[in-house]
Order: sequence, then C-alpha cells, then structure tokens
Amino acid sequence: MNLDAFNLSILAPAFLAGLLVLATHVPLGMQVLARGIVFIDLAIAQIATLGVIAADRLGFEPEGWVAQVAAVAAALAGAALLTWTEKRWPDIQEALIGVLFALGASGGMILVANNPHGGEHLQDLLAGQILWVGYAQLLPVAVLAAVILAVWFRFRERIGRFGFYGLFAFAVTASVQLVGVYLVFASLIVPALATRGYACRRLHAAYAVGAAGYLLGLVASTLFDLPSGPVIVWALALIGMSVHRFKAPAPAQEEAAVAR
Repeated sequence: MNLDAFNLSILAPAFLAGLLVLATHVPLGMQVLARGIVFIDLAIAQIATLGVIAADRLGFEPEGWVAQVAAVAAALAGAALLTWTEKRWPDIQEALIGVLFALGASGGMILVANNPHGGEHLQDLLAGQILWVGYAQLLPVAVLAAVILAVWFRFRERIGRFGFYGLFAFAVTASVQLVGVYLVFASLIVPALATRGYACRRLHAAYAVGAAGYLLGLVASTLFDLPSGPVIVWALALIGMSVHRFKAPAPAQEEAAVAR
C-alpha cells in the first residue's frame, strides 16, 4: 500500500474527467438499455479508435487535431451506418452492432501490426490513461458535454435515429480520448444497469453510482499501484451490483418511464 502516491494535482483532473464522461453517458446509457442496443458504445468507441489509429498510421500525431477530426468522422460514419441498419433490419440491430465492433477492433489491430509502438498505443486507447489527463483537456470536453446534455434533455423526443446516434458518436469520441474504451463502456452500462429497478430519482442514483465507482477506483489504484482504468471498471461493477442488490425492482411500466 502506497500512501505517498496520493497527489491531488493528478487525482483531481482524473476524477473530473470521470465526472464529465458520466455526465453524458449516464442518460444515454439508460436509453441504450431501454432500446436493447447495449454494445453500441463499444462499437462506436472502437470505430472512433480506428480513426485515431488510421491518422497515426498516416503520420499525424495521435493527440493532434487531425486525429480528433478522424475520430469524429469515423464515429459519425459508424452512427450513419447504424441508423441505416436500424431502419432496414431492426430485428438484428444488436448483432450488427457486434459485427461493427469486431470489424473496428480487427481493423485497428491490422493497422498497428507493423508499428513497433502500435501495441502500446492500442492498449492506451482501450484501457485509457486517465491519470495523465490535464485540466487543459477537460475544458473542450466540458463544453461538448454541456451541448450534448442540452440537446438531449431538450430535444430527445424529436432528434430521431440519426440524431441519437450522432450525439452518441460525439459523446463517445470525446470520452474515449480521456478514459479509454473499457471505461467508456462501463460508464454507459453499469450505472444504468445498477439503477434499472428505481422508480424515481433514477438519474440521481445512477450518477451517484458512477461517481462513487470512479472515486473508489482512483483511490484503490493509487494505493495499490495498479492501472487506474481497469480498477475503476471493477469498482463501478462492484458498487453497481451492491446498489442493485439492495433495491427492490420497480414495475415494468415504471422502469420504462424512468428510462425515457
């Protein structure tokens, strides 16, 4: 146990990054769960990651603006494709999302195959480097999160399929740059799953689950000198299971209402 490792100048921006990810992913996660398209986050995140890797393969800096544009463009292309498949084949949408994820993951591995640092870069994009997040990275993500939340809560009944997938693409692209694919998926699904039996104040409870998971994970990973991203995923899962276990399920119609 390493008590000397606590450094608020590192942990504070990391925790704020987690809160920003949760800000958009908690309400979107409830909608994803209600629609039965659980793996959309992994698929879109993987496609955005593929965009970053492709930009890197072409010689651009992974943290540069070209890579960011490539990530957003790839994610929006994935969103457009999923919009089309949901309209044409709604009964197999979840399976198609899984195929898209597999293609994105495989494509990324192909692109880094001859890069001596490709495996390390791919691991960083998957597991994340949340402890290396700085305040300068948080401001544009905070502005984007505010816009996404404003559009979602004001127009979510009217944005349509592509509007939903498009918002999702922007949210995931920004988040995966901060915390990695695994944490993005856990932030989307775990709070929504943990609180699916709540008849009221579900959103508040889901945000609390997410914030507690990030806080516990950051503290535990610092104390025991473990990789923060994977530890936070486990912390989210443990807190989510505990919260769900001690809450009686709500009637189906109430659950549907809070998901909206």
